[in-house]
Amino acid sequence: MREHPGEVAVQRRNGVAHDRGSSRTRPEVPEVAAAFLRRQRMIVLGAADDLGRPWAGALTGPAGFATAEGDRTIVLRALPGAGDPLHGLFEAERDVGLLAIEPHTRRRMRVNGVAVRAGDTLVVRTEQVYANCPKYIQTREPTSPPGTPVVLGHGGSLGRRHSDLIAAADTFFIATRAEGLGADVSHRGGNPGFVRVTGPRSLEFPDYPGNNMYMTLGNLELDPAAGLLFPDWERGGTLQLTGRARVEWGAWPVVRFELDAYAHREGTLPAGWTAPGYHRFNPAV
Repeated sequence: MREHPGEVAVQRRNGVAHDRGSSRTRPEVPEVAAAFLRRQRMIVLGAADDLGRPWAGALTGPAGFATAEGDRTIVLRALPGAGDPLHGLFEAERDVGLLAIEPHTRRRMRVNGVAVRAGDTLVVRTEQVYANCPKYIQTREPTSPPGTPVVLGHGGSLGRRHSDLIAAADTFFIATRAEGLGADVSHRGGNPGFVRVTGPRSLEFPDYPGNNMYMTLGNLELDPAAGLLFPDWERGGTLQLTGRARVEWGAWPVVRFELDAYAHREGTLPAGWTAPGYHRFNPAV
């Protein structure tokens, strides 16, 4: 794959060698990754809508609902539902990022490629397949199945319940894109309070040191559009945000996010989870 100019710019800024970015990933799904995928009951996906706004969302199902079929095809036996901003986007091929994450083992697998709906499934042709380190993942396991999805609201300004959910978050997911370079979705984690709500349409969070691939920050270097997904583990819901992000550089980067729109739903995730085990590398808030 060709070099990603946004990743290279961020790596140079941080004195990192250019051999760690997306151009070094492979498109094939190895057997160990296929076996991991078959165990998963939740997949996070990210894609841009027809206005170019990225959104991140979650698909759930029993173990086996996500499978690799051949070395460059992944089939998800679930689709974004009504009220999800990703609903209906995959009638034609569209860039997509996937994240299979297993919180109780702190393992995660990322896939970027192109997706299209085929009946009741989402078929993904893979372009990048790779694993990430376990940093900042909080351990937890579901103790109940998801409920029936219910739309709680859409809007362009955060209310008190949204701000409280974000302020208490120890986990969220971020979707980004760059023209001609595809879409991506990634995990962010920390101790509760690591994301700060700074206004009814703004929030900020530190981008803690990771594996120096800088795929998220590399996309933001080229396109400030971003989508955030905050799981509500207690109520089994999701808060999806889309807007623009800018990065301020310091001891570690701080990302400042300005909201354009949100979608809030319940019944999208299990409403019962074991208590979180916070990662020992989470910086103090």
